[in-house]
Amino acid sequence: MTEKTALTLYLAAPRGFCAGVDRAIKIVELALEKYGAPVYVRHEIVHNKYVVDGLRAKGAVFVEELADCPTDRPVIFSAHGVPKSVPEEAQARQMLYLDATCPLVSKVHIEAERHHANGLQMVMIGHQGHPETIGTMGQLPEGEVLLVETADDVAKLHVRDPEKLAFITQTTLSVDDTAGIVAALQARFPAIIGPHKEDICYATTNRQEAVKAIAGRIDALLVIGAPNSSNSQRLVEVGRAKGCAYAQLVQRATDIDWRALAGINAIGITAGASAPEDLVNEVIDAFAARFDLTVELVETAKERVEFKVPRALRETA
Repeated sequence: MTEKTALTLYLAAPRGFCAGVDRAIKIVELALEKYGAPVYVRHEIVHNKYVVDGLRAKGAVFVEELADCPTDRPVIFSAHGVPKSVPEEAQARQMLYLDATCPLVSKVHIEAERHHANGLQMVMIGHQGHPETIGTMGQLPEGEVLLVETADDVAKLHVRDPEKLAFITQTTLSVDDTAGIVAALQARFPAIIGPHKEDICYATTNRQEAVKAIAGRIDALLVIGAPNSSNSQRLVEVGRAKGCAYAQLVQRATDIDWRALAGINAIGITAGASAPEDLVNEVIDAFAARFDLTVELVETAKERVEFKVPRALRETA
């Protein structure tokens, strides 16, 4: 029997589920308990195939639009938030709906509405086409929210009145990249108003900080998460920016490219906010099967945030 090579695995903490994801999944599970199957969910409840498949097996039906739902079954809106037109359509069709929008995304929606009521035009820093960006921009009338993705986009902005502007951001962005875009906005529009408290959520920030803490000690970084998960993709970028030569996103242990990891002495593991701990354990087990493994936890923050589920579900819970 060949001797296993020694490998140190640095496990980043915090990692994986955040309070908003936890709440969204709980909403689907409690709705199934209360109303029975099927319960409809507009879009993936969170960006993770393993989670979505698990809920589908319990009786959740995932659809793209409300038009795909019958009116006599409950429908749940995903954690990323929805444009105002969606609950309006649900009300018009007399549907029972439950909103699983993360409270920290809702906070950005409220902020945008408040600035709009004060006559300000909004600039949103976000990724075009991401459900959260679509949902946030859809809180206000067309043309009231201008999207920028990079610092270069700031130079191309055509605003109504440079003295009457505010900015908001998607909650799952890279903290460092966003700081550069904010600086560009403030340089071009000195009067622009920013959020009271940063829009990038605590979980995104904490997971990025934990990756920065291990980046200097590792030869490679694996981020467990889905390709369409913004916060997971940002963790890969943070790892690369901090000098990690090999940083990859994997959905599961079966996706690991073992040849690319040949000869490494230290690996870093983290997980995006919508990736369950089961998948982290699966990856650790895969390394333990191949290497003489030492696991070291690197914890940069403790998370104690919890969000309540809607009252309609608390009554039965």
